[in-house]
Amino acid sequence: MPAYPNPDLVTQPGEMESWNSPVNRRASFHNLHRIVRFGFSLRASKVLELPGCTDTRIAQLNSVQDLCNSDIFSAMVILRGERLVYEQYAPDFAPHQAHTIMSITKTMIHLIIGRCVEDGLIDLRATVCDYLPEIGSGYADATIQDVLDMNIVNHYSEDYSDPHTTALLHNVSMGWRLPAADTSPTSNREFLCTIESNDLLNRSGEVHYKSASTDVLAWVAERVSSQSLRDYLVRIVEAAGIEHTFHMSTDHTGVPNANGGACLSARDLARFGLIFTRQCIGVNGERVGSHAFMNAARRCTGPTYPPPDSHIHYGNQLETDGRWIGHGGWGGQLLIVDPETATVVVFFSVLENQSASDDKYSRAIVQMAEDVIGR
Repeated sequence: MPAYPNPDLVTQPGEMESWNSPVNRRASFHNLHRIVRFGFSLRASKVLELPGCTDTRIAQLNSVQDLCNSDIFSAMVILRGERLVYEQYAPDFAPHQAHTIMSITKTMIHLIIGRCVEDGLIDLRATVCDYLPEIGSGYADATIQDVLDMNIVNHYSEDYSDPHTTALLHNVSMGWRLPAADTSPTSNREFLCTIESNDLLNRSGEVHYKSASTDVLAWVAERVSSQSLRDYLVRIVEAAGIEHTFHMSTDHTGVPNANGGACLSARDLARFGLIFTRQCIGVNGERVGSHAFMNAARRCTGPTYPPPDSHIHYGNQLETDGRWIGHGGWGGQLLIVDPETATVVVFFSVLENQSASDDKYSRAIVQMAEDVIGR
């Protein structure tokens, strides 16, 4: 019978997927859980209540006004403790809507690996091949700690201004774009095994950001614990007490895309952020991470981002300046948590330039979050 390739997932030579083109990206980021080929959804049995207690000073901050009045803004939620002190949405977005959080998903792998370390299942000094003997040279001899810290060099590239960057080719294995005609899709883990390196040592002292590293770590967690990533994510969703639906994209074998596959509402991401303010203990009393592992990241022993962001370190799958912890998401998302004041800042937006990247804009979002924490 007549059939044609799914138009959302088609990629023209030298371009991103149709859903990811600048003209389609905003609608796609608001609906990515409906676009990707494979995935699952979760809901919590109990919802963490967020009573309102508006802090009017936040809306008066120039940085907040500038970013929330931008055409690319989607949502912003701020919690202090369990109180909702600020919330704003774009006209085309709503409190219940799920938004892709891209690489903020990596913070969930921080919790999972931290739990495995605290339970004695993972030795941070061990190499990846100690746990995954089938892995390729791009990771085999790297220590778990260096992979956690984005502190290795291999042939995986993540430059979104380059349509041939490995990160976009990775999307085929993730179910985010169609494979080339007459080729069979590889699983995410089959793809990871193809990554190579001639020399893993990072001599720069700066972050070598590779989303594939998170998928490798997630695979290690499954291997050592005999628990599925889905089961870990069920526990995290329950611990956060999310209200709406948590969506996770997967590859065609059902393995979650740990590097950036989560979609959820701004309020629910903020609920998740509160886990880090409670020593990684959930609303149900279950510990889903490791407080010591989180604090190890805050000691800033990992590599730094290049100037002018060299005050930000990467460690244990978190970004940190020594006080706050968090992570950015490709295309304009941010989660920042200040454990000292139990403040959580969630910001969603959608960059509509060709690469969906803008270092100056990302820097402005972080600065705005720091302004909020300082209040």
